[in-house]
Amino acid sequence: MPKLVDHEERRAHIIDALLRVAADGGLHAVTMRSVATGAGVSVRLVQYYFDTKEQLLLAALTHLAVRMGERVRDRVRAAGSSTDPRDVVEAVLLEAVPTDRESRTFHLVYTEYAVLSVTDPALAGQPFLAAPDEMEAFLVDRLAAAQQAGDADPHLDPRREAVVLLSVSAGLGLSVLLGQRTAEDAVEVLRYHLGRIFPGGRARDGGGPATGRG
Repeated sequence: MPKLVDHEERRAHIIDALLRVAADGGLHAVTMRSVATGAGVSVRLVQYYFDTKEQLLLAALTHLAVRMGERVRDRVRAAGSSTDPRDVVEAVLLEAVPTDRESRTFHLVYTEYAVLSVTDPALAGQPFLAAPDEMEAFLVDRLAAAQQAGDADPHLDPRREAVVLLSVSAGLGLSVLLGQRTAEDAVEVLRYHLGRIFPGGRARDGGGPATGRG
C-alpha cells in the first residue's frame, strides 16, 4: 500500500527551507531552486505546492505571523501567574529581541519583509505587518491597568508610552541583529527603561521572564 503524503507537512518543510535560505543570505537569495536545494527536494515539487516565488514568500510570511503569535502568547502565559504586572509587559517586549536561533531568524526575515513591503504592492497591507498595532493595543491596556492598580507611574500616557516601548524594543532588536550589542545588553537596557515606568517594581538582576527558549 503506497505511503500517504502529508501535504501540510511538506509545505511546512519547504517554508522552513525558505526561512533558512533567507536567514543565511537574505530574501534576495530566495529562488525556487535555492529553496528546493535547502529542502532536499526537486524544484518541480516546490512548484507543485507554490506556483510562484510570490506565493512562496506570502506563505512564509503567514507562517512567521503564526509563530510570532505563538511565542508572544507563550511568554504572556508564562508571566501570567506573576503578581508583578511589569512581568507581562516585559514578556511581550522581550519577543522583539533576538535571544535564540528561531527569534533571530524571525526578526531578520521579518525586517526584510517589512522593508520589501514598502515597494512591493503584493506584500503591502498583509495582516502580519499589522502585528505591531495589536501589540501596541495590548500594551496600552496593560499599562492603564497597572496605573489603576498603583503599580505604574500615574503621570504617564499609556498610549504614548506603549509607542515608545515598542520603538525601543524594536530598535534594540535591530541593534542585536547588526552586532552593535549583545542580546543580554539589549535586555538590560529594556529592563532599565521599564524600571522608570514601574518605579515600585523589583529590580532585575537576571531574573524575571526568560530571555531565550532555544
